[in-house]
Amino acid sequence: MPEYSFNTDQVLSILFRELTNNQEKMVFLGNNEPNLVVAAPRKLCGYMPEAKKVALQKLEDVLLEPPRASSGKSRKYLKRTRFLPDLMNDSLEKYPRRVFIDVGVPEKDGGSGMEWFSKNYPTRNQKFEMYNIETVAEESSSSSLSPGKEQIEMSDWVRKNVKEEEYVVMKAEAEVVEEMMKSKSIGLVDELFLECKPKRENRSSGNSSRRAYWECLALYGKLRDEGVAVHQWWG
Repeated sequence: MPEYSFNTDQVLSILFRELTNNQEKMVFLGNNEPNLVVAAPRKLCGYMPEAKKVALQKLEDVLLEPPRASSGKSRKYLKRTRFLPDLMNDSLEKYPRRVFIDVGVPEKDGGSGMEWFSKNYPTRNQKFEMYNIETVAEESSSSSLSPGKEQIEMSDWVRKNVKEEEYVVMKAEAEVVEEMMKSKSIGLVDELFLECKPKRENRSSGNSSRRAYWECLALYGKLRDEGVAVHQWWG
């Protein structure tokens, strides 16, 4: 069986959990409001409906400096998130399918983006199919890969599993998002929670996934330009 790798600088491996109908399938991959209306569908090839442009202008402001983990500011930021269905007064009921994809390293405290999504996202009582994808560092990927399991790129998986007319929400790390931007598959995502881990001042970090905070802000701006309703994720 062929193996594929990510196009990102840091090759990632992924453990994919598909949660549907109360059953879990695991596959290893590589590197409630009145007067609701249905929003205009997202379009690829650079076209964005006017209603979506207006909604993007109403998103919450970015934090100009990263919050300290102990300050509680990160949780306050997530509480003031302006969600796309609210901004567009969208009932979400006319989409043939609604999907949430959580991409990232496993949480040490047992929490997850999926748990946060279930508690906080305005689903309008509509069913969302939920996918949990755990990234694994390259050096540990070879030992984690079981016989008979295949590696594919994240962009390929997205294209195979979601369609333009479906409503897609994603939480993902910066490296994954950049790979999806290069392949243009980011255009299939309606709303994104971007996890971009900044370098801490006066600290040396061996984690190559961390970057200068201005780089995180620049990536945020590029996503807005692509028509993605993007939020900073501080988890």
